[in-house]
Amino acid sequence: QMRLAESGGGLVQAGDSLRLSCAASGGPFSNYAMGWFRQAPGKEREFVAAITWSGQTTRYADSVKGRFTISRDNAKNTVYLQMNSLKPEDTAVYYCAAQRSFTVVAISTGRADYWGQGTQVTVSS
Repeated sequence: QMRLAESGGGLVQAGDSLRLSCAASGGPFSNYAMGWFRQAPGKEREFVAAITWSGQTTRYADSVKGRFTISRDNAKNTVYLQMNSLKPEDTAVYYCAAQRSFTVVAISTGRADYWGQGTQVTVSS
């Protein structure tokens, strides 16, 4: 049973940067594709970014391309989401997810084996 714990959220101003971390425990981290999702108040959860077990392949939602970067450190069992040029519309609870797969195809559609509890990101204008 893998457990995922997000951290790094907070309140920032538009244009600022944040780095989210997701620490995994209880599973073979390197066997999992990892993803970040977000859910804003009154909206459905949406895909943000995903990365393969090796880190060689990444995928992003159009709304964050060029601003967000997903990365992972398999030695630390941690996946990161570097968020730059934040906008008020990025305000949401951000969730980390893991899917036992060698590709990002499934996790990019929201199919995941494990989910974290989420971390709040609030961007003020």
